[in-house]
Amino acid sequence: MYYSSQYCCSNLSRKLFFYDSEKKYKFLIVRAQDVATYVEYKAADLGIAGLDVLYEHNNDVLELFDLNIGFCTMVVAGKDKNCFAYKNRSVRVATKFVNIAKRHFVSKGINAEIIKLYGSIELAPLLGIADCIVDIVSTGATLKENGLKVIEPIFESTAFIIANKISYYTKYDQINSLLEAVK
Repeated sequence: MYYSSQYCCSNLSRKLFFYDSEKKYKFLIVRAQDVATYVEYKAADLGIAGLDVLYEHNNDVLELFDLNIGFCTMVVAGKDKNCFAYKNRSVRVATKFVNIAKRHFVSKGINAEIIKLYGSIELAPLLGIADCIVDIVSTGATLKENGLKVIEPIFESTAFIIANKISYYTKYDQINSLLEAVK
């Protein structure tokens, strides 16, 4: 049975997998945004992924258990509450969460030009390339330090244990045994 997690073991090895002390479970070290893909394609039976990653990539996996860790909120943020006019029904949005941003603005009937960035999203409204951003925040400190405010929350995100759909049924006893130990 394989598990995929964004969390790394404590040694300084560059190895991308390790086993538990009984060699019963194999753990993979992958980027957070890739966990659900490894699980979906059965490279791992289980994984730990945030709802932000699951909603962005829309992987075909089962969400089994909310770990109630990694609390954060996906938000629309900008220089002020009126950083763009909803009445104009058009906005430029900088984000690394392209799919979430598109779905959010479509659901509000707002035409959004999405500008894909990979980091330092907060700079976009400050430098005039976007009216607002869609980003994940925990405390909001980075927004505040860069003169931005939350305009509206989109959803709250926590870390979930996810499973490959086939593995969940074919390895049901093993998976549920592990889930019970985690609970």
